[in-house]
Amino acid sequence: MKRFFLMVVLPLLAIGALAQIQVPQLNEDTCFTFLLANDLGRNGYYDQKPIAELMGELAAEIDVEFVAAAGDVHHFEGIVSTQDPLWLTNYEQVYSHPELMIPWYPILGNHEYRGNTHAVIDYSKVSRRWEMPARYYTKEFNVNGKESVLLVFIDTPPLIDKYREDIEQYPDAAKQNMKKQLNWLDKVLAGSNAKWKIVIGHHPVFAESSKSEHERTDLQKRILPIMEKYRVDAYLCGHIHNFQHIKPQSSSIDFLVNSSASLARKVKPIEGTRFCSGDTGFTVVSLSDNALTFFLMNVQGQIIYSYTRTKE
Repeated sequence: MKRFFLMVVLPLLAIGALAQIQVPQLNEDTCFTFLLANDLGRNGYYDQKPIAELMGELAAEIDVEFVAAAGDVHHFEGIVSTQDPLWLTNYEQVYSHPELMIPWYPILGNHEYRGNTHAVIDYSKVSRRWEMPARYYTKEFNVNGKESVLLVFIDTPPLIDKYREDIEQYPDAAKQNMKKQLNWLDKVLAGSNAKWKIVIGHHPVFAESSKSEHERTDLQKRILPIMEKYRVDAYLCGHIHNFQHIKPQSSSIDFLVNSSASLARKVKPIEGTRFCSGDTGFTVVSLSDNALTFFLMNVQGQIIYSYTRTKE
């Protein structure tokens, strides 16, 4: 259901004009909050730098635990090593706000798979805030010292035939053991007693897009049954470069497509669409004992949509 919320308004100098940031009013003593950002890497161009500043200014006002970076930090051909200059122009010099010196939990997108995927993981040895232990991994946190949230970060390109079959552009995709990752996902979800279960991948399971429908049907075939089996609450992703919240009648899961943090695309509703927007931006995710809330923020610093999923 849609939730009404309070907000405060803060000034920010962005894109040459004074923007007003709407800040969700959260009870920080009883909630757990993080930022979701993806499709970032444009060397600071388009809306990347203003959005990075918005993320930092917002983090200065609310207690943000970390940034979940859902793939495509580097456009277009990935990176070649941990010393690639793109680490500076796409990431370090753009996300330089003091309040963004917090953990970043990344996953690989299709653009990372065009380059050296091992170097993306190995950058964890270079940067204190880049925390990527493997291609897929989990993080578990306590909410208010009581209820727990399980975040499952998955590696979607090797789960999609399009990338596995194109060994010239995506040489590492077919090298990954798809069955091993799916078995791992099943085992992780089966063994968790967390109240909240959230899976984060780069590619959508459901979305309106001009991209190949097989990208989504491959994931519907491979990961959707596992998520449904273990009652996952939400699947968060990027890739499509726009905001979409989809709740199919056939599923109990909330599917959130987070927009690009640099350059966005137009979008239109499909069956199950609760909200969609072609704005650039990022998402604030907040969990309390009984509620999971998304706040979708655009480049102007406006909350353009909020949604709350409740659970006793």
